[in-house]
Amino acid sequence: MSKPPKKWKMAILIWIAIYPTVTLIGILFGNLFEQINPLPLRTLASTIIVVPIAVYALVPALQKLLNNWLSR
Repeated sequence: MSKPPKKWKMAILIWIAIYPTVTLIGILFGNLFEQINPLPLRTLASTIIVVPIAVYALVPALQKLLNNWLSR
């Protein structure tokens, strides 16, 4: 059994998944989200979209793509 990736590498991988997703969601739904107040509810709405995309699609795909780098 191989050892898990280093935490700093996983942090970079997660950032690579989250940053463009948050940016894209902001571009697509920014005007809609601006109507949601207070700010904690706006954040909740955006994270309800971003987190599942990252956890179920992007992070696993990036782990496969970057497997060699993660395992070094």
